[in-house]
Amino acid sequence: MNKMNIIKRWLRNIIIFFFVSTIGMVVALKYVPVYFTPLMFIRVGEQIADGDEISMKHKWVPLSEISRHAPQAVMASEDNLFLDHNGFDVDAIIQAHKEAQQGKRQRGASTISQQTAKNVFLWPNHSWVRKGFEVYFTFLIEKIWGKERIMEVYLNSIEMGRGIYGIEACSQIKFNRNAANINKKQAALIATTLPNPRQRDSANPTKWMNRRSNKIIQIMGQIKQFPMPEKE
Repeated sequence: MNKMNIIKRWLRNIIIFFFVSTIGMVVALKYVPVYFTPLMFIRVGEQIADGDEISMKHKWVPLSEISRHAPQAVMASEDNLFLDHNGFDVDAIIQAHKEAQQGKRQRGASTISQQTAKNVFLWPNHSWVRKGFEVYFTFLIEKIWGKERIMEVYLNSIEMGRGIYGIEACSQIKFNRNAANINKKQAALIATTLPNPRQRDSANPTKWMNRRSNKIIQIMGQIKQFPMPEKE
């Protein structure tokens, strides 16, 4: 067997292993709670490097134990068309690209599905390689998980403050109540922090945050209602 055949065999095996392992991981996480994400470990590493006390507060809860206002608020803030698209908001991507070419301030065009794929499976940087993997994993979770599971994982895994991950830990720390009991205003305030959760505090909102949360509440009534599951 010559070297070229050996290389081809190795490449074939690597490709097969990649697809089998990644698809298997996505299938498993459709049913298994996501207790840790790469970002959580990165933040712990940063805390250690800075000499800070390690802080990682996170508690998984099923979607049925989360206030119906929470998914509505994050859709209003982050992804109005979450229930309609297939993982990608093409119009938003095109508009963001045009604005970038014109030298305007870049805005995020990532959907909730893309953010979930990034949070659970990838690392937080902006390389083209990572973006390619993000597209791949977004496609997988849209096809294998569906919207309800994507929202459940998103609300449970996203960073919502310094050392705070997920809606349950955030609700308990910021509002002294479970995620099931947060009201519309509190859900909107949490959604307001998401672009920069380590700088914005949902429990101590600025005037801008209050204005933004009021706008989110308005949008919550204008977009499709997220279909919440029955309580377990």
